[in-house]
Amino acid sequence: MKIAILGAGLSGLSLARFLSEGGVPLESLTLFEGESVPGGLCRSKRIDGFTYDLAGGHILFSKDAGVAQWMRDCAGGDGAFERRRRQTKIRFGERWVHYPFENSLCDLPREVNFECVAGYVQAWHRRSAQSSAPPDDFLGWIRWRFGEGIAEHFMTPYNEKVWKRPLEEIASDWVADRVPDAPIEDVLRAAVGLRTEGYTHQATFHYPREGGFQAITDGVASTLSARIRLDTPVEELLRRGEGWRVNDEEFDLVVSTIPLDRLPALLPETPPEVAEAMTALEYNALVCFLVALDRAQHPDLSWVYLPHHGQGPANRVTYLSNYSPCNAPEGAASLLVEVTCPGSAALPGAELERDTLAGLAAAGLIEPGEVRFTDRSAASHAYVVFDHGHAQRRRAALDWLEAQGLIPLGRFGRYEYDNSDQCVLKARDLARRLLERIDAGHMR
Repeated sequence: MKIAILGAGLSGLSLARFLSEGGVPLESLTLFEGESVPGGLCRSKRIDGFTYDLAGGHILFSKDAGVAQWMRDCAGGDGAFERRRRQTKIRFGERWVHYPFENSLCDLPREVNFECVAGYVQAWHRRSAQSSAPPDDFLGWIRWRFGEGIAEHFMTPYNEKVWKRPLEEIASDWVADRVPDAPIEDVLRAAVGLRTEGYTHQATFHYPREGGFQAITDGVASTLSARIRLDTPVEELLRRGEGWRVNDEEFDLVVSTIPLDRLPALLPETPPEVAEAMTALEYNALVCFLVALDRAQHPDLSWVYLPHHGQGPANRVTYLSNYSPCNAPEGAASLLVEVTCPGSAALPGAELERDTLAGLAAAGLIEPGEVRFTDRSAASHAYVVFDHGHAQRRRAALDWLEAQGLIPLGRFGRYEYDNSDQCVLKARDLARRLLERIDAGHMR
């Protein structure tokens, strides 16, 4: 039995590791990876004593304690990790507003506080007393869920920065499970100064002490290194009887974490209507900047949201050297700054960096004279965009792939908005199903 896994990001690596732990011989597994380093969106970089993550500010937390423990165990165990309490703020003009926004209305100017709480109560009344249905567009959903005040002052401008398109063009069905509904009692308490805590599942998190978030994927890959073919992109994928041919090599089973929009170029037998559905899937790219600072330490912050356009193009800033003392040399500190871009557009260059640093200074996060240097990375596929055609196009793609016996996996392999722990969980579940099929003696 020969199994090919296309892509050695967290999903592909985790699947291979679970299959191996389940009894599949290592020599039966082959991972194809186009980059020179495994890890995908979880890769990190070390430069001049600073370590940063190349695709955003990752943290390790999970509602599934077993998955989180497995990830830590793969990377050296609990002793190899820092445990941090989440300290997250929103930079609202000259104020620091505790996160989440609706749990911290007391931090706002009084008039803004009133607009936000009045809008929230009105929206709650429409949902509860009038049983209003959620709109199918994201902008309408924000107003329906949070009211006009929170929509105007935070949710709309922030999400416009993230998604880089009119929010009416984005569907709402993906977001309900990702944004917990703050009880109205908590919002009212927050409005009068009795702060409440939201998103408690993220209240504490872990982060590798050394090596950045890539320490986790390095750990998962540590038992698989002989089976990972680096610098080996998939150039052709052909169905051959009950199996597959990958780059002129025969396999009995193929699992693909390659982005769905890229598969038609590799699968010449893709029907035109399926290829059209795949290539029309929308996504955003991500540009990240390491900002190395001559600063002995940061304020006690984990990450900060920048909702206002006057704060520059960045939407989120991670105080990365607070995650681990090994992320910056002694006497220095670091920020990880995220800027999203439409995935189909050319990634901007030096002008983006200038605007980003100017925005950080305008927001009061840095002093220009303390910037030691910057470094830049880019990920072409970072965020799935759930536009109104997403569900139909995705379903057409997955139905056809599964009918062919090609198994999709991962954030872009299935075009799902999965965090790192969800990638591991879904890889674990797929491994269990495959092991059952192998034990049963059939692979279709």
